[in-house]
Amino acid sequence: MNMEEYRGALAKGKKLFRSCVSKGAYPYLQVLDDILENSDIISTVELGVVSIPAAQIVGTKTEGRKTAFARNFMPLLGETTEFARKWQTLCDSHLQEGIRDPILAYEFMNRFYVQEGNKRVSVLKYFGAASIPGKVIRLVPRRNESLENRIYYEFMDFYRLTGVNYLWFTHEGSFARLVKATGKAPGEVWTEDERSMLFSVYLRFSEAFNALGGEKLGITPADAMLTYAKVYPYETAQQKSVAEIKKDLSQMWIEIRALAEDSAVELSMEPSEAAPAKPSLIEKLFAPEITHLKVGFIHEKSAETSGWTYAHEFGRRQLELAFPDKVETVCYDNVQVGVDDLDTIQRAIDEGCEVLFTTTPKLMDASLKMAVKHPKVRILNCSINMSHPYIRTYYGRIHEAKFIVGAIAGALADDNRIGYVATYPTFGMTAGINAFALGAQMVNPRARVYLEWTAVKGVDIDRRFAERGVGLISSQDMRNPNNDSCKYGLYRIAPDGAVQDIAMPFWHWGEFYVRIIQSIFNGTWENEDGDARAINYWWGMASGVVDVLLSRSLPQPTRRLVQLLRRTICTSEFDPFAGVRGQDDTAAPFSALGTNGRQEPKKLSPDEVIRMDWLADNVIGSIPTMDQLIEEAKPLVQLQGVNQQDVAPRIL
Repeated sequence: MNMEEYRGALAKGKKLFRSCVSKGAYPYLQVLDDILENSDIISTVELGVVSIPAAQIVGTKTEGRKTAFARNFMPLLGETTEFARKWQTLCDSHLQEGIRDPILAYEFMNRFYVQEGNKRVSVLKYFGAASIPGKVIRLVPRRNESLENRIYYEFMDFYRLTGVNYLWFTHEGSFARLVKATGKAPGEVWTEDERSMLFSVYLRFSEAFNALGGEKLGITPADAMLTYAKVYPYETAQQKSVAEIKKDLSQMWIEIRALAEDSAVELSMEPSEAAPAKPSLIEKLFAPEITHLKVGFIHEKSAETSGWTYAHEFGRRQLELAFPDKVETVCYDNVQVGVDDLDTIQRAIDEGCEVLFTTTPKLMDASLKMAVKHPKVRILNCSINMSHPYIRTYYGRIHEAKFIVGAIAGALADDNRIGYVATYPTFGMTAGINAFALGAQMVNPRARVYLEWTAVKGVDIDRRFAERGVGLISSQDMRNPNNDSCKYGLYRIAPDGAVQDIAMPFWHWGEFYVRIIQSIFNGTWENEDGDARAINYWWGMASGVVDVLLSRSLPQPTRRLVQLLRRTICTSEFDPFAGVRGQDDTAAPFSALGTNGRQEPKKLSPDEVIRMDWLADNVIGSIPTMDQLIEEAKPLVQLQGVNQQDVAPRIL
């Protein structure tokens, strides 16, 4: 008899029992029957004999034996009990020939509860078994809207293809993203070799993750592994040792820590006015003052073919003028995403660039990989709502300018009809549409905004507007350099077909670039470091990054309205989205009790504005789904689409 082994197990059980009692936690095994009293089970599925991860065996089916074990399955009954003798007999059997008989267990929400074989589980857990064979019956809960339930249904789809039960994620959509990361197609059944390789990678990754203290973060190893795969592809991880994975993880640990943050994004709403930090003597010795910077701009397109790139290049030239002797800039354009983006960023770094601006969200993946590889290079990506601490992102609150342009349109819409041309249904785009529509409605309650999308397949926008008699139109913000058309910003089409410019939102990227580079020179860049939170610059009209340009022909009374709106928006006296409702009535209520005791309009949070997926009630149109989009639009929408359920990868 192995009395010493039992005493060791008993000591572990009592230690955890006392710890739980002192913390007010439940000290015994969970009882599935108690849990099911508040659960709606719609079916049972016999899974046969499977390998059950020991860590996921958390309780017993009935309450009969719950007080015999601490919550870690270690025994609590005395050394002279019949229970102790049977435990020791099983221990002898395990040491001599191994415990082969499978237990009987129920699986509920990917946790396992033992019907037969509690002592076998206790012995095997005591000796550190990673898995235990068991005949398993799955209890399937009814679908509901809880996050855990939605994740569990994704898990069942994943299990159907893979038979893998040791993975668990804390974020919706992760199982599908894992399938995509491994290179498997949706609905494709995994081979035995593919299952074995995933298990091997997961074991090595988990060991490295836990060695760095990952179990203290409140996330699962699978959560971290999926983030790891964004930087180090799955196919390369297959060949890496635990030590190599641990080294990789150490380099990107801040990225892993961000997964545990309730809010992994820190929004910078306005430029920092903090005084430059005075360096200490040590900092002066080891971190000398920065006197010169080489800054690279990496574009997907060129200034000759893209109005977006032209605007950023205009900003680059302004940066050079602002620091003629201190800043050297270089442009890398026509970069092919997924083809030469990594090589281009590496070339820019090799050529001495210390700061890099990548000017499209589609370059985010390459930016992240290179930021982890080169932590001393400051890399910023032009996007919004991205939670990567290794890179900072930047964008403008263009909806503030859109609101003013909408007000101009409402004032000039004699027939109450206004057209609006949007590009891609991405973060911030819907806010721009709604701000424009609300601006028009503010000065003209009868105004209706007819919405069309350039990214929708098979749509002749000019023809659709003509059929509806729409002659006052808000189109793309910037003119295409290769196109002499005046159809950008807000314009009117005269009966003879002539185009009259009225106003346009303006992206003043030079203002942003100058402020960021100045923050590096004066030392305030480091003061803004978000540690495990990603810094997203989202500046508005008050910063000068966005504005409205007016035609000389605009009537003076309308100009006065623009001046009033610009001033009140810049001073935060007026918020375009205060108290609004969308078509689905899910936006903020019209009013809430203010600090002065009055009923005041309630404001949307920045996150609600960025993620806005509804349209104002005076908008005639809809937000397109993924299958309605042209192929060119899909990569960006998959990355930053407002309807994340529509763009998420599939399992089946």
